[in-house]
Amino acid sequence: MNPNHNPQSSDGGRHDDDAALTEFLASLMDYTPTIPDELVEHYLAKSGFQSPDLRLTRLVAVATQKFVAEVAGDALQVYCRHCKARQATIPKDKRDRQQKDKRLVLTMEDLTKALHDYGVNVRHQEYFADSPSTGMDPATRDE
Repeated sequence: MNPNHNPQSSDGGRHDDDAALTEFLASLMDYTPTIPDELVEHYLAKSGFQSPDLRLTRLVAVATQKFVAEVAGDALQVYCRHCKARQATIPKDKRDRQQKDKRLVLTMEDLTKALHDYGVNVRHQEYFADSPSTGMDPATRDE
């Protein structure tokens, strides 16, 4: 027997962990996640998982929300690194107009790079348009 091992302290720690988990699961009933329960239940059912416990559905929604927030944050960092290189390829007159509008635009390229860091490989169809002006009337593109 290990003289440094105190079984009472590990049982007390386990009790604290169980109490914290029970409290967390109970708090999920009062929390309304960004991702609707119906959407999470739909995708869980598509993957073959069904549970009548709403807490499990909300737990998946919270985990998904955290994942999406992390990917979006990483994509923003990727955007900041590559923004100047992208702006250099834009004609000067359009660049001056874009600098007035300080909104950030998440492109498919940025999102793909961020998702790749998480082991998610994104491939899109050849007809996929990641430019807002793709498919627009040429007369309205320059506006």
